[in-house]
Amino acid sequence: MKIVVCVKQVPDTTEVKINPETNTLIREGVASIINPFDMYAIEEALRTREKLGGTVTVLSMGPPQAAEALKEAIAMGADEAILLSDRAFAGADTLATSYALAKGIEKIGDVQLIFCGKQAIDGDTAQVGPEIAEKLGIPHVTYVKKIDEINEQEMIVERMNEDGYERVQLPLPALVTVVKEINEPRLPSLKGKMRAKNVEIPVWSAEMIGADPDKVGLNGSPTWVKRIFIPDMKCQGEIYCENVEEAVKTLVEAIVSRKIV
Repeated sequence: MKIVVCVKQVPDTTEVKINPETNTLIREGVASIINPFDMYAIEEALRTREKLGGTVTVLSMGPPQAAEALKEAIAMGADEAILLSDRAFAGADTLATSYALAKGIEKIGDVQLIFCGKQAIDGDTAQVGPEIAEKLGIPHVTYVKKIDEINEQEMIVERMNEDGYERVQLPLPALVTVVKEINEPRLPSLKGKMRAKNVEIPVWSAEMIGADPDKVGLNGSPTWVKRIFIPDMKCQGEIYCENVEEAVKTLVEAIVSRKIV
């Protein structure tokens, strides 16, 4: 079985920097990690390969430095990793990102199963996985917490919802997004780390995947950030320095007068 895991490199810091001209994240030169939710997707892909055989390819779109993050997936046990990197991809929203990833998957060819994390911690949209499936014309299930059954033709999964879970059967090829309840990601082995250290991550440009220039990056993004700002913190407090009985009385009167209760 040929399996692809789509991952995203996210800033490993709360000190994010914004390009003032495009209002997009500046990723170059910022310490980064694989999106934590994507680690569960990598682990589930490896477990599926161990059960059914095949290969696991990790695919990401990002700046050249993302190649280092992809080596972590190799160290965990992925067979290969591919980076989509091109200035044309810069500033992509979820639609343009999913288009590029879908074109990358098409170039890989004959993919039977695609794993994604439920969402990225820097955007929290949870849109890219389902959008990839729609562009590829394959079925998908989101928020998967368990794979009950799987073979070369179909799979049965448990999908989390607010009231519990749903049991869903879907044919392959298909895409699933996973939640952290699905597994516990393994640590890279020493052998895996040595292999990752020497591996060369292939880099594919927009031209190499046959992407339409009008559908990638800012050109292909129907949504954009108009303004970014830090909200003003308006916090007022009152301190009552009376004895306990008087302080409680004053506090109750203040709560009642302001109609808090």
